[in-house]
Amino acid sequence: MTVGTGKARALVKATPLVVLDVAATVVAYVAAAWSTGTLGTVLDAGGFAQTVALAVLVNVVVFALGQMYNSLWEYASVDELARVALVALAASAAADVVAALSTGRVMPPQVYFVAWLILTAVCGASRFAIRLYSGRKGWSVLGVSEKSGLPRSLVVGAGETGSLTVKRMLAGNPDMPGFPVALVDDEPSKVGRYIHGVKVLGTCDDIPSVCASDRVDQIVLAVPSATKAQRDRIYELCIQTGVRTLTLPLIQDMPRDLDDRIPLREVEVSDLLAREEKALDLCQMGYVAGKRVLVTGGGGSIGSELVRQLLPAKPASIVLFDIYENTTYELYHEIKGRCEKEGIGLEVEIGSITNPSALEKCFDEHAPQVVFHAAAHKHVPLMEANAREAVENNMFGTLNVVRLAHERKCGHFILVSTDKAVNPVNVMGATKRMCEMIVQHYAARSETVFAAVRFGNVLGSHGSVIPLFKRQLREGGPITVTHRDITRYFMTIPEASRLVITAGAMACGGEIFILDMGEPVRIWDLAENLVRLSGLEPGRDIEIRETGLRPGEKLYEELLMDGEHTIPTDNADIMVLTGDALDVETVKAKLEQLSSCLDKSNDEIKRVLAEAVPTYHPKHENVERSVYR
Repeated sequence: MTVGTGKARALVKATPLVVLDVAATVVAYVAAAWSTGTLGTVLDAGGFAQTVALAVLVNVVVFALGQMYNSLWEYASVDELARVALVALAASAAADVVAALSTGRVMPPQVYFVAWLILTAVCGASRFAIRLYSGRKGWSVLGVSEKSGLPRSLVVGAGETGSLTVKRMLAGNPDMPGFPVALVDDEPSKVGRYIHGVKVLGTCDDIPSVCASDRVDQIVLAVPSATKAQRDRIYELCIQTGVRTLTLPLIQDMPRDLDDRIPLREVEVSDLLAREEKALDLCQMGYVAGKRVLVTGGGGSIGSELVRQLLPAKPASIVLFDIYENTTYELYHEIKGRCEKEGIGLEVEIGSITNPSALEKCFDEHAPQVVFHAAAHKHVPLMEANAREAVENNMFGTLNVVRLAHERKCGHFILVSTDKAVNPVNVMGATKRMCEMIVQHYAARSETVFAAVRFGNVLGSHGSVIPLFKRQLREGGPITVTHRDITRYFMTIPEASRLVITAGAMACGGEIFILDMGEPVRIWDLAENLVRLSGLEPGRDIEIRETGLRPGEKLYEELLMDGEHTIPTDNADIMVLTGDALDVETVKAKLEQLSSCLDKSNDEIKRVLAEAVPTYHPKHENVERSVYR
């Protein structure tokens, strides 16, 4: 469309408003003179028609300058109503001045005042009639009538966000597809009332009955500030209905300006598993404030989130060290602007922790004072078939980083470990247990504060079960679960990262910190809930298939080994592991033994690893590549 065509269309669109304003101005002055009892006096004085004509001209000009003809009145709000009043006041004042200068005649002040009130009312009503019409297309005179083709929606929450959701749905906002037929809210005083013509039919406990009686096609959660307990209760009620469930972002993810886009999204299993967000106390981040920080595996799921969580402490610099350049590149450009604004140095080093020369170059150039070691191979089935790589990368790569942190007298070294290091049945867990031993080995003789943090599965990390389930659901199933009774501990990436940083502040040297993982979750239940939240029925619409445990996979995970106990800390979510650490010579002997077997077969490496890690009990078998699902 050309500029000329656009202006022509804008003029055509504005013409009805201009005509209306001309008529409104004439009516306003006549009605004002009549209502104030001065009509006869004004007519006897003469020049009334000329004064009104001048007022019409001035009003149209001032209204145009005040953007009364090129605004999108379909989205008008209280701010626009105030603008209408101010522009009308300016127009009336200007008309008074122009009339006085042009004709020398001035009408009584009360005429101008009443004319301004009438003009404001008429102009405001006309603009908001546009807003009302655009927002209520398809509404009936008595209430809401259904829009064809849109899913009938139950909105949970009758507060400000619920009101916004209903309004945008009625306006046909593409970010909020649906037609609101009812609301529910736990505030009893709201039940029975209307929001934009939509009735609040009950409390959240009534979600199942409302869905059944009102033929609801989708549920929309508009309760961004609800607590975790409140959300869990609502999710459970939604799952009972079998109706597709959507949600608005949580309050911390909401844009500051509600006029911004707020798209609905699917409720995911991660929403069910996520726990109450806990803020990271900046006072506990003093050991990184103003320091040079190195994060190995900085482009990975945990490493990248560690970097984001470290930024508020304002370290002097952050070095991202990773062998995979793509995610590291993305993180670098994500935080580069913020780092520049905060005066935080940001560097990227692409290299492998198994390459001592690359690590030495990194330590020489950046002299890190705090090291967070998140680099590791973590995929259990892959490491079962590639034991050499797991041992070399996870163990000896960790040893390389630990040795340099010790030699360069870093202040802190924090190892990111895993619950799979407890009584491991897989190579990945066994190598991580050896990493814990290495850290304790150096802690016994180093000025550097060495510590490890052990936690379970992280929601949304690369290779986690949730993305797999979502992909299988999109493909129409089946959703595959290795065992009907398999359970796992879960926590979110931000929560895990915050607790890792907090644990680092508590470290004195040699500790293994255990994070509170809550209750283990049955994976089969996760799959069923994901299907139901999508508005489908497990077994009928989507098959859930049991495939058998993969090589190296445990039926359930543990956080403590035999003989280990925990003691509480000042943070209720973090405990310290008590147990006997191995002596220095024993750890050295184990490392030498493992180093000598790297050129052996997969099963031979597992056998030697089992000797080094007595709690590791591998199954010696040939692992087929087809298990990497």
